[in-house]
Amino acid sequence: MTSLADPLTLPHGPAWPNRFSLAPLTNTQSHPDGTLSDDEHDWLVARGRGGFGLTMTCATYVAPAGRAWGGQLGIASDEHLPGLTRLAESLRATGTRSSVQLHHGGRRSDATLNGRPNQCPWDDPDKGAVAMTTAEVEQSVEDFVSAAVRAERAGFDGAQVHGAHGYLVGQFLDGRHNRRDDGWGGSFEHRTRFLLEVLRGIRERTSDDFQLALRLTPEGSGITLDEGRETARQVLASGLVDALDMSLWDVRMAPRTPGEDGLLIDRFTDLPRHGALLGVAGGVVSTEDAAWCLERGADVVTVGTGAILHHDFAARAIADPAFVVRPRPVPRAVLADEEAVGPAFLDYLARGWDDLIA
Repeated sequence: MTSLADPLTLPHGPAWPNRFSLAPLTNTQSHPDGTLSDDEHDWLVARGRGGFGLTMTCATYVAPAGRAWGGQLGIASDEHLPGLTRLAESLRATGTRSSVQLHHGGRRSDATLNGRPNQCPWDDPDKGAVAMTTAEVEQSVEDFVSAAVRAERAGFDGAQVHGAHGYLVGQFLDGRHNRRDDGWGGSFEHRTRFLLEVLRGIRERTSDDFQLALRLTPEGSGITLDEGRETARQVLASGLVDALDMSLWDVRMAPRTPGEDGLLIDRFTDLPRHGALLGVAGGVVSTEDAAWCLERGADVVTVGTGAILHHDFAARAIADPAFVVRPRPVPRAVLADEEAVGPAFLDYLARGWDDLIA
């Protein structure tokens, strides 16, 4: 039987020591210029010490125009390199593997931070977004690729492209709105072009030891379930990625598409993987939840809330078949003192998570 403690071998780079990955969690702890803070460093390194096979940064902006919130970590220029290098070195010392999630907010960026209208594949007045020119689309591809090169220079084991939750990569995939006629929108083939060129560019300009992953939304934000599945199938078949992480909201949820029965996870665990790993995320708060994901056919279990509540969620789950996270809500002092959650992150959680902070 597959065990949560089993190491994983990927097509590129080092093996992961187990099947747990830290989710790329927004934490708003970086400095205003996107450089790494001590609080963000300590939050992530604690998860490395806590036994996660892979420790992933938060969504990290690849271009200033793509910043989506204050306190977001950046990888948009060499000014970000010293902090990123420090983080990569500290994570490596814990025994975890490390990755930077590469992100651009697109129409969901924060124009007040960036001092310019948001960029998007189409004009979106409601979001204050203007359609990118063809040259700006090409530059954005380059921004993602350059950020991955920078991640490797900093010493990370890999990078993950954020293609989920309606940010820029997902906006190009959006069949409702992306009707561009310049080869970057309209047909399904043209809407997936941005994603595939980003992945191809990263693979071509990083070494054979660098791991490349992708996070996708299965449906929603203008993506049908059929197209979400087909995008995942094509990416896995391309040989470009070492891992695909499906953000399912809840690993046990049914599809949102009317008339579709069964479980959403099953629409992706049956896909041929061509050597890549398949991860799933959403609502994993116990060893039983994590083991269930492997039983359904996943290779990797990505943990978010559970990793906030316990920096050592992975170690606890591997050691104890009956492990379940602590009851919520949790006092601020417990998360601060025991779980290395900094003040800015605590404030963010208190604003956006109804039941997490007491």
